[in-house]
Amino acid sequence: MKANDPVLEKMGTYVEKWKSINDSRFVFLSCYHLMSSNMIRAIESGEFNDPEWVEELLHLFADYYFEGLSCYECGSSTPKVWEHAHKASLDNDLSELQNLILGVNAHINYDLVLALYDMLKPSWNTLSDIERKERFEDHCHVNHVIAQTIDRVQDDILEPLNPTLDWIDRLFGRVDEYLISRLISSWRTEVWNNTQLLLNIQSSQEREAFRLNLEKKVLQRADTISLF
Repeated sequence: MKANDPVLEKMGTYVEKWKSINDSRFVFLSCYHLMSSNMIRAIESGEFNDPEWVEELLHLFADYYFEGLSCYECGSSTPKVWEHAHKASLDNDLSELQNLILGVNAHINYDLVLALYDMLKPSWNTLSDIERKERFEDHCHVNHVIAQTIDRVQDDILEPLNPTLDWIDRLFGRVDEYLISRLISSWRTEVWNNTQLLLNIQSSQEREAFRLNLEKKVLQRADTISLF
């Protein structure tokens, strides 16, 4: 995924479209676009053990988002976590931060588990301990990229929409960005653990039961986010 990658261009097109009609979903996608751009820079800078693997995962991860979006916009069966997030964006009582976190919750806590499983499953049993460790290190290094991106998310995307956040920044410093970064890092640790559990499940019936339980937990988390 390069700077002119079709996926980034697709994200940008949707962001501009949603901005023009005041569709709150542009908040999450603007942040996702910024994060993906920074991930590309990190890959090109040689920050990962296996940059080709990370880039492939980046594409697959985005595919999960756009497949869910396409299903929702066409009125076909949509993953419940994304149906909830898209419908919640119509709620004018939700803040920009809530809209952002609802998207992050669906994409990380649900999509990323499935995308990681898809990427790891074909070769996981044949990887050495060192290779498995490198996969985990690459997963964890994304947290560093996220942490470096959070300030720009706050300054360039959230604060122009809600000046109150600038007042909070001046009063408390960067505490809110730190907390968001810690929250996402915690979720991504949970994602890796859930993926490991999924890799150890042998039957398709048990995998589907796992997915349904994961979906339930992510939806419960979404309900909590909508209330704070």
